[in-house]
Amino acid sequence: MKRTTISQVAKEAGVSVTTVSRYLNGKYSKMGSETKQKIADTIKRLNYIPTASARRLRQGQSHVIGVLVGDIGNTFSTLLAKGIDDVLHPAGYDIVLMNTNNSTIIEKRALQRLYELQADGIIVQPDAIHFEQFADCINREIPLVLVDREVMDQPATVGRVTSANQDACYRLGQELHQKNYDHILTVSAHFAEASGQIPRIAGLKATAEDYGLSFHNIETRGRDYEWLKKELLQKINRLPGKTVVISLMGPILFQILDIFKELQITFPKDVGLVSFDDWNWSRYVQDGIYLMRQDMELMGNVAARKLLNQIKYHTVISDTTILPVAMVNKPSI
Repeated sequence: MKRTTISQVAKEAGVSVTTVSRYLNGKYSKMGSETKQKIADTIKRLNYIPTASARRLRQGQSHVIGVLVGDIGNTFSTLLAKGIDDVLHPAGYDIVLMNTNNSTIIEKRALQRLYELQADGIIVQPDAIHFEQFADCINREIPLVLVDREVMDQPATVGRVTSANQDACYRLGQELHQKNYDHILTVSAHFAEASGQIPRIAGLKATAEDYGLSFHNIETRGRDYEWLKKELLQKINRLPGKTVVISLMGPILFQILDIFKELQITFPKDVGLVSFDDWNWSRYVQDGIYLMRQDMELMGNVAARKLLNQIKYHTVISDTTILPVAMVNKPSI
């Protein structure tokens, strides 16, 4: 069915296109009540809906915010998007949520699409490690905030909200040392270029070096359950002394728990167990799993407020906020 145009509305109502446009913009001062009613009735009868592009031309804003997340299937990304929407929706903005699948190529294409949509601002959980990927956004004077992951050469004037991942992991390493652990064994998923797992590994490596622990990482890179089971078992068996296994991403924890059950590995008796992300159900697993918890909804809230502030003051200049990582102490270590 063909879309009704503003010209058709004007013709049916017996007025000019300019008059219909004034009506749509709420400019009634020089418009009689009869004309207003005639236009309103015609719009209803023809089921006329102004296009988004027409609204942008009239208002100078799209009231659309682009949000790019690395993995929409990860609860982490879902909570981030919810936190953003909780702030933007009451402010009158709609979100265009795009999944980049942790790909810099898809990310670049998604950014271009948001430029074409004339988004009023963009929030990105970045895949690219270099700011060049996002520089065009600033060049176009589109407000931008990067969240969660750290971009190596991001200018200090560009908005950023992240967590103190490296510092928190260093403190975790100190606690593991105090509990007499000898080995840290992390399990990571496939990295985006700018992955939150990178500073976590850096923090744990630094502690291991400073306190004489050994550090090992298993990167799954999409390999299957059987491969991970074999790798975990080999690593644990080859490490004499006390070992802690750390899931660097929440979804990995599911696989680790399945493997432990199958191999009859218990925690903390056989190995210690720690996981990132806020898995509330984890407190029901044995006596609870030690968590490194990031408040992703809060991160989304803060990022959205930074963006709204840029839009309000017509600027692309913002600042950095680093949120704490809470250590939820449970007897799995």
